[in-house]
Amino acid sequence: MAGRIEDYALIGDMQTAALVCRDGTVDWLCLPRFDSHAIFAGLLGTEEHGFWRLGPAHAADAKPPTAARRSYRGDSLILESEWDTPRGTVRVTDFMPPRDGAPQLIRIVEGVTGRVPMRSALRMRFSYGRVVPWVHRHEGRTVAVAGPDSVWFDTEAETYGKSLTTYADFTVAPGDRIAFTISWQPSHKEPPPLPEPEASLDATEDFWREWVEHCTYHGPYREAVIRSLITLKALTYAPTGGIVAAPTTSLPEDIGGVRNWDYRYTWLRDAAITLSSLLRTGYREEARAWREWLLRAVAGDPENLQIMYGLAGERELGEAELDWLPGYEHSAPVRVGNGAAHQLQLDVYGEVTEALHLAHMTGLARHDYASLLQLKLIRYLEDHWQEPDEGIWEVRGPRRHFVHSKVMAWVAVDRTIKLIESGDADGPLERWKELRDDIHRDVCEKGYDKERNTFTQSYGSQELDASLLLIPQMGFLPPDDKRVIGTIEAIQRELSTSDGFILRYPTEGDHAGVDGLPGDEGAFLACSFWMADDLAMIGRVDEARKLFEKLLALRNDLGLLAEEWDPRLQRQVGNFPQAFSHVPLIDTALRLTASGAYGG
Repeated sequence: MAGRIEDYALIGDMQTAALVCRDGTVDWLCLPRFDSHAIFAGLLGTEEHGFWRLGPAHAADAKPPTAARRSYRGDSLILESEWDTPRGTVRVTDFMPPRDGAPQLIRIVEGVTGRVPMRSALRMRFSYGRVVPWVHRHEGRTVAVAGPDSVWFDTEAETYGKSLTTYADFTVAPGDRIAFTISWQPSHKEPPPLPEPEASLDATEDFWREWVEHCTYHGPYREAVIRSLITLKALTYAPTGGIVAAPTTSLPEDIGGVRNWDYRYTWLRDAAITLSSLLRTGYREEARAWREWLLRAVAGDPENLQIMYGLAGERELGEAELDWLPGYEHSAPVRVGNGAAHQLQLDVYGEVTEALHLAHMTGLARHDYASLLQLKLIRYLEDHWQEPDEGIWEVRGPRRHFVHSKVMAWVAVDRTIKLIESGDADGPLERWKELRDDIHRDVCEKGYDKERNTFTQSYGSQELDASLLLIPQMGFLPPDDKRVIGTIEAIQRELSTSDGFILRYPTEGDHAGVDGLPGDEGAFLACSFWMADDLAMIGRVDEARKLFEKLLALRNDLGLLAEEWDPRLQRQVGNFPQAFSHVPLIDTALRLTASGAYGG
């Protein structure tokens, strides 16, 4: 069985990523891209679906020992795990070097004290565990081939095959360093170059050190902010600038339930808010690359804007179920692709426009087509903002007039008006000012419950929605407006868990709720950070700081967060690590630092 979600570490090369468990097992890796088929899919099934374990040798009927210590090497994505055994201490260093050529996962075993027997067990299964590759030797190297894919395994250790698995048994003493590398290559091409593990390690460490040096945040939460920024960088697909929401699929929001989705794509919303955080911490190059990706993805067709695209801007992300995988802790179905790609979510127009506006305000060089795209998006909203949609949470029930969607339509118009007023674009200024006023009036009249003094999830509904916490953050209303304060307090009363964390919206257990799905889910971490932001904005800064620090305590030992926190099971749930959790962590840290609301 796979480990708990928080038991995993992330390593990656900004084109794909692997998850490494505390016991030294790589249970998830897709090659060569984030959205490729997995060669290790044990995370969503069993060891039969692919894994690579590297750690101290243990009895066949015993549970693999877990590392006594693990950490990232400085501010990098190089994982170091140490085991203390009766025979000594050993260290394993795992990393994926940023690359131009073949993707590589490199693992270096180092003896620290004593003489420690070690074992590497490599079971490659292509196509999400469904296909057993042809494994053979080629000029002294081990290669696994299936269809268009080949994976090359290189090590100085002696290897042997047994039960469709490649093993290496060896012993390390102090100072010994033995490297293991897998490299992917299209099967019709020549073998990839022989790896150079030590040189690659040095280059990888240099890359991350130089990248982190660009960070402009030096406040009291720097450790948490830096780790979140590194995670966001790791979720960026370097060749195109696209940003995945998470490197995994189908890690459940409800253990044993059906809320299992594929997040290995670029949501415009997630990418836009990610860019917001990167820009405000000094990373303009990522913003420039994403803007170029956006312009290519949308092309000349903003009227058919999708909420998500593939890493290179692909539009067809058809959803399918992998019935041969039992799912993480039997949470089925396992899904690949995402059927929500063609939903109507009007809030996306606001998120994209806000990102373009922030890029402009922080000095990113003007791009004429970016300004033209912004104008085209507003012309579309002029005709469609009054339509119902599926909303920010991608509900699979009927469309509604979601308040958050209308608020973000207002944001799109407001930021475009500011662009025109700055002299960097031309448009019907007065007409769009009237449109901005019309949307604002509509929301305040139809999306606000006067008796309860709170905005509601959708027009005419009684439900609350944590996305309403963004109303003051987007400037739709000032923080001291009584309607804003009433909404914050209503969400605290009705959507707060016993731990003080925030649910997205009410769910209905075994019955289909507002989102059209049965089952419940955990507290949504982004929403909990939004609450901390709002509390700071309305002057309740001590309360905001306490909530923020409680949220920081939910991170695993490496500083990583999934999508949600299950208050019943006291564990992380959902795809991991999640950009939509790490972005608001950064934002809240910046806000609390600016307000002086921090301990110590």
